[in-house]
Amino acid sequence: MHGDVGAFDRFAPVYDLVMPPARASKLRRGLALATREVDRVVDVGGGPGRAIRRLDLPERIVVDAAPGMLRRARSHGLAAIVGDAGRLPLAAESVDAVLIVDALHHMAQVDAVISEAARVLRPGGVLVVREFNPATLRGRGLVAAEHLVGFGSVFFTPGELTRRVATAGLHPTVVERGFGYTVAGVRENEREK
Repeated sequence: MHGDVGAFDRFAPVYDLVMPPARASKLRRGLALATREVDRVVDVGGGPGRAIRRLDLPERIVVDAAPGMLRRARSHGLAAIVGDAGRLPLAAESVDAVLIVDALHHMAQVDAVISEAARVLRPGGVLVVREFNPATLRGRGLVAAEHLVGFGSVFFTPGELTRRVATAGLHPTVVERGFGYTVAGVRENEREK
């Protein structure tokens, strides 16, 4: 993350109280694109597990750089690992899905983050990114507000994010458009190449 980790660490105790819950239906639409069974999922930059808690999956892991957020994730019964999204502390081909929900805009080196997600995905696995479109009226307002409070946020349009996901070697799909949008990228099976 940019310089935003400290702010999120301080914000951790009240995060769940002020943030709306993640919409499981929107995440499931992206997860449904996987061409393998989705059992092991990692929520990168997942904070207290706001997104992954909404999904009934066998193995749910949160990776975040803010220890305060991870304490909250553990209090919700989630596996939680301190880590940098650009250098995930996970083995190659070790997860079925990677979620990055409302967090990519806070992460430095976005291309490294997406490449790391691709690296840890098993063949047939899927990366699901929920973000905010800066080209919409609400998106322009969000960009201004985040910069006003001092976040170093960088937002991407669905088209920009799709290109970045493709560059990382994943097959991208825009699952949902609008102010809040979803891009998914599937790691091809070796036999599909």
